[in-house]
Amino acid sequence: MAHPKSKISKTRRDKRRTHYKAVEPSLSSCSNCGSLKLMHRVCPECGYYRGQVAIEKAAAV
Repeated sequence: MAHPKSKISKTRRDKRRTHYKAVEPSLSSCSNCGSLKLMHRVCPECGYYRGQVAIEKAAAV
């Protein structure tokens, strides 16, 4: 098996990992109902995507 010639310091290791970070999801408002939704996805509240019905939602009773 391959072995490293010398130890990688914690600083050097952490410098390499600076780009591994969590990003918050991009939210947008639905053009139909105005609720917040994830970009490029069907609205979970009304079922619309880009102004057209994508999922039939049952009427609230």
